Amino acid sequence: MNRLDAANDNGVGKQIARARQVWQTRMGRDLIDEDARQIMHNVTGFFGVLREWSRAETLAAANDEAAPAKPNDGEARHDR
Repeated sequence: MNRLDAANDNGVGKQIARARQVWQTRMGRDLIDEDARQIMHNVTGFFGVLREWSRAETLAAANDEAAPAKPNDGEARHDR
């Protein structure tokens, strides 16, 4: 079992151990700490991208002068 000494110094080691526990079961193979660290990094990055997209959509809707002030009950707009 490979341990990342620097990660263990600041509590990240516990997170890596938990990630290993969760993902080993799902992947059906043994993982080393570096595998778990990469998985954590990728999952965190994925949700970061989703957050950025959500913020961008919210800002775009707020800045869109043509956006309806209230919901349109799912009807499509065909303004030109």
